[in-house]
Amino acid sequence: MDPHVFVLFGATGDLSKRLILPALVDLTRSNPDLKMRVLGVSRTEYDDDAFRRDAIDGLVSVGGLGRGEATEWVNTYIFYQSLDGDPTPDDYERVRLRADELAHRFELGPSRVLYLALPPAAFEMTAEWLGRTGMNRPHDDGGKGERWVRLVVEKPFGHSLASARHLNEVLHRHFDESQIYRIDHYLGKETVQNLLVFRLANPIFERLWNRDAIERVEIYVSEDLDVGTRGAYYDRAGAMRDMIQNHLTQLFTLVAMEVPSSPGADAIRSEKVKVLRSVAPLSGKDVVLGQYTGGRLDGRSVEPYTDLKGVAPDSTTETFAAVRLSVNNWRWQGVPFVLRTGKVMKKRTTEVRVVFRPPPVAFFRDLEGCELKSNLLRIELQPDEGFSLTFGVKRPGDGFVVEPQRFHVDYAEAVGDPPSAYRTLVEDLIRGDQTLFVHGDEVEASWALYDPILKRPRKVHPYAPGSWGPEAADAL
Repeated sequence: MDPHVFVLFGATGDLSKRLILPALVDLTRSNPDLKMRVLGVSRTEYDDDAFRRDAIDGLVSVGGLGRGEATEWVNTYIFYQSLDGDPTPDDYERVRLRADELAHRFELGPSRVLYLALPPAAFEMTAEWLGRTGMNRPHDDGGKGERWVRLVVEKPFGHSLASARHLNEVLHRHFDESQIYRIDHYLGKETVQNLLVFRLANPIFERLWNRDAIERVEIYVSEDLDVGTRGAYYDRAGAMRDMIQNHLTQLFTLVAMEVPSSPGADAIRSEKVKVLRSVAPLSGKDVVLGQYTGGRLDGRSVEPYTDLKGVAPDSTTETFAAVRLSVNNWRWQGVPFVLRTGKVMKKRTTEVRVVFRPPPVAFFRDLEGCELKSNLLRIELQPDEGFSLTFGVKRPGDGFVVEPQRFHVDYAEAVGDPPSAYRTLVEDLIRGDQTLFVHGDEVEASWALYDPILKRPRKVHPYAPGSWGPEAADAL
């Protein structure tokens, strides 16, 4: 990995403390020869020492480090540059000069990461000033070797097709697509990456990965928590924007895409876009929305969504969404893909379920005690990562009694604890591998799919906390 300065905008925010800084600690532990310094940037009036104290506290409380270890790491890697409350070009020029000064002092070369851990409303302005001050280009240190600048943008990337296109246009005024890394942390999970290996390295599954063998595919992201204090944000977003359009659709493209021409990032992302463009337009029959009522879940009281602070009493924002996608291509014609997500569900889980077609003749159907079910492949992402395959076996003893058995591989048990998703993505970012990052065309193709639904009047079905959502969704 090339030496560089890692410029972290929004460095005092929750995302930086909880995920990004711990990921950088883990990365430098595993790569002790990595030459890097982190320049934190935010509107908080800190100097280097004040920000370091804050970063140490965060790494101890959230990152799980001992205070001595956190202090040593922070004092080695961390620096800080504040912005005014209403940043001006001069503020960004000072950031550029400070980054250049660190690169010179620690012999880090001209390359840098520009990580926007910022509210979406700040993306456009920040990208503009980065471009105008020349931070979108490597500074000229007179040396040779790799020279790059990479811009990282967190989700949500737009709130509609028009806003996503506009943001892409702004970024592309100052950054080439090859410089832009749109991050979706779901794609950093080891099991998600293993989807590609599972399919493409194991011909037993790739030969079955089509409409002849598969009856349907279900993708679940269920949460057992309510919206909580995020009511004001969530009431403007809802489950469709918050989860379906990005996380679940990214999982869908990896499951449904054709075999890429090569393992390179461009080939994989191209196939993902093709899948999105092959999905039939959604109708009202393909979408079921829900909103949770009051009740109890795991012994705690859950107040109705519309009672939350920041939520309108007559809000029709969905806290549950189920969408049925139909892919109009040779491989998947007639196979429904059902995407489901919701708050205060029965349990927290993220998984992909591939349900295989039953045999044309149920050979053991007339035998007493036989429990015949479809073969089921489950790819589990959380809370535990792993794979399982359910198929019928003969129960030991006399007679032919068939029952389903689940054969499970726990990822952590098999190969050790996987790194965090952010650690994986940050490492790929520094290496310049865009495979697990979202292309601008993917973002627009995804919004084009859901935008018509989001513009229609919506009907939300009530559902109780601790359920799997409204009963209307089961019809999908």
